[in-house]
Amino acid sequence: MKLQVITSNQHNPFLNRAVEQYLTEHQEEDTVTMYLWKNQQTVVIGYNQNPYSECNVQLLLDEGGHLMRRGTGGGAVYHDLGNINFSFIADKKLYDVKKQLSVIQDALLAYGVEAEISGRNDLTCQGRKFSGNAFAKGQRNDLHHGTILIKTDGAMMQRYLIVDKAKLMKNGVKSVASRVVNLSELVHTLTSDNIKQPLIASFEKVYGGKAEVLDFDTFINNAEVQAIKDHISSHEFLFGRWKQFKTTKKARFPWGGVEIALQIDEAKSIITDVQIASDCLEPETIGQAEKLFIGASTKTGPDYDTGNEIIDDIMRLVYNG
Repeated sequence: MKLQVITSNQHNPFLNRAVEQYLTEHQEEDTVTMYLWKNQQTVVIGYNQNPYSECNVQLLLDEGGHLMRRGTGGGAVYHDLGNINFSFIADKKLYDVKKQLSVIQDALLAYGVEAEISGRNDLTCQGRKFSGNAFAKGQRNDLHHGTILIKTDGAMMQRYLIVDKAKLMKNGVKSVASRVVNLSELVHTLTSDNIKQPLIASFEKVYGGKAEVLDFDTFINNAEVQAIKDHISSHEFLFGRWKQFKTTKKARFPWGGVEIALQIDEAKSIITDVQIASDCLEPETIGQAEKLFIGASTKTGPDYDTGNEIIDDIMRLVYNG
């Protein structure tokens, strides 16, 4: 098994994400990489999310911020230089979410922080969230990434993010600020810079080997990295048809929230177009669900028993909700 560590020296979210995608697609077999990176003033939304439902888009852009869409599911988060992001890119045979999370937990113990795995994808301390995680499957490698809030500007987070009230009620809290914690509130000496070395040491400890440190600069001028960067920063990829999105069905399930916009041919009683926004952790299922609805009758719904809980719940919402 080969271990690699990469630390970005750039704060451009599209470049950082492009390097992550490139590694996921091209990393050698029998390899696990830990990639550490920071973004400046960025709202990051899940692959299937409607940016206008998750973020004060124009305000963010007017104030020099960035909107970025992940390739993974999950909800919207705010990045600035007060937090650090991590990615684990691993050969499918070596991919182990529990082991990967233990790297974060072990590193934080160096500062006396006892982190717990909570909910569907969170790390918490003293009952408050400081890390959200998301996941994706590639052809050869799988991806697990997340953020660690250390000294993030909470006022800016609330300024830019739009939080679903149903989600807050589900978690029994009044605001996003009461749900999250900056770890520097608990350990004043902890920063997004001095956590890097404990993370690297923990990575080597958990995996039992010495990691090769790769130079981030070697990726900057890579033609494929630049092509990925251009694509994921394009208006079409970020916004697509979302500005015209008009919610017709909305609900929250144990696996996440969902909003649906339907276009219906009333004369023929069939669904002619559909868009589904969701923070579910399985982004590929949303595309599958959308395909099932095109051309479907609005009078008699399709068979609900697809064997996929997310798709079945969406079908019930459309036809019975």
